[in-house]
Amino acid sequence: MHEIITLQLGQKANYLATHFWNLQESYFTYDTETESAVDHDVHFRPGVGADGSETYTPRTVIYDLKGAFGTLRKYNALYELSEDANPGQGLWDGKEIIQQQTAVPQSDYQKNLDAGLPAPQLSAETVRYWSDYNRQFYHPRSIVQLNDYELNSRVMPFEDWNVGEDLFDDLDKGHDLLDRDVRPFAEECDQLRALQIFTGSDDAWGGFAAKYVDRLRDEYGKKAIWVWAIESGAKVHRQTQIKRDMNKARTICNISPQSSLYTPIIDPPSRLPSTINLNPHSQWYTSALISSAMETVTLPTRLRPYHDFEASLAGDDSIHRIFELQSSILRTVDDEKQSSNSKGSNEGDESSKVQKEFDLDFSYDSLDSNTSHIFNQLKVRRGIEGTEDKIPSMKDLSLIRKERTYNSEPNFQSFHTSLQFPVLDSFPSDLFSAANPEGKMNVLATLTASSRTADRIKAMETVASRIIGIDERENIVNGLGEIRETYETGWMSDSDFDDE
Repeated sequence: MHEIITLQLGQKANYLATHFWNLQESYFTYDTETESAVDHDVHFRPGVGADGSETYTPRTVIYDLKGAFGTLRKYNALYELSEDANPGQGLWDGKEIIQQQTAVPQSDYQKNLDAGLPAPQLSAETVRYWSDYNRQFYHPRSIVQLNDYELNSRVMPFEDWNVGEDLFDDLDKGHDLLDRDVRPFAEECDQLRALQIFTGSDDAWGGFAAKYVDRLRDEYGKKAIWVWAIESGAKVHRQTQIKRDMNKARTICNISPQSSLYTPIIDPPSRLPSTINLNPHSQWYTSALISSAMETVTLPTRLRPYHDFEASLAGDDSIHRIFELQSSILRTVDDEKQSSNSKGSNEGDESSKVQKEFDLDFSYDSLDSNTSHIFNQLKVRRGIEGTEDKIPSMKDLSLIRKERTYNSEPNFQSFHTSLQFPVLDSFPSDLFSAANPEGKMNVLATLTASSRTADRIKAMETVASRIIGIDERENIVNGLGEIRETYETGWMSDSDFDDE
């Protein structure tokens, strides 16, 4: 097996990750004759419940602030006997006064799931927390509430990047976070493949994640680390936006050099096609839209048979680690051909074309992509009937890459699966108008490394040089400059000269 451990850091991350886990749950088959196209052992772990029954739960660790979990309990129906309901008085034999916080009432959606009844339709008003549309049981070790800060607190807001760094250091001193939270899951793996991290990037979670990635890289030096860095796309007043920009600059400067994949995600993107009906003020809506692209583009990592996803990201040089997430929702094969002909390059067949324009751009939706130079692109197409699976062998792939390098063409790889994207009852019912009557749709999603990243980071450098304090300005600006250079057209590394 090639297992993946997931870390979820903060509200933005947990909204997106909840959709991700609901989608994984939908791929399970419960009859002995049908085998799922998805290998569930990649993301799920077997275990034993409190009553001795077998369980199957996500291999994930969920961090969030006090008051952010809603109705989600650390001990659920699978493990409720593990909770000490009557802890006793211990050494104290005096009178006890027990004060309990008022429990968050369960949503109708969760009540129906528990009762085995059809789930009612959700709305932006009925989804108060990410746990309101969660369909999973988690292991108690997966739930980690950070009580030092409270969700949406005005007294101690969890917004400054340094606050996240300090919180990680304080928690790590008390008990090694990797030993307590990650290692138990890692030791259960036969062959740990990657660590996947969902995190906010423009608030204190960026600082928390930077410290976490640093520790993970020290501990698991050769393992892939994939980071989905979510930033708010909502318009705010100038001072708040400046703070967010600085947080993003610190996050990308500290995390992207240590990760195998770093993908900035704007939540929500500003440019939307007419087929999308989005409520931009609801994280439930916006994270559902993001999940359609993010879950699709990572699908090869859990399909049968095993696919070498990491080699596709690395390309030939392994220096481009910041990727743009983009997608299009397609109705027919003709839609894909028309999209490729109008937005892609002109050489080769449809499946070998790099693409520059998409209906949805989750990373740099305000930057022009027509004039950008593409270094590497990974394209995943799902559910498009009549399209053959043309995944090349590693020998053919090596030859194709050499030919592309010789012809100064971008590195490129395409995956295809007939497994359509399922629009679940935990999604907004009116979000996707392209879904068929069965609640499924065809999605094309890509991860692209291009020169647009250089433009984005150059803008960060300019702002950082004016605003960041002098004590860290040089390190941040120089760090951003080094990252930017690798995404500028015509740049060559020292290893390129050594090879000659």
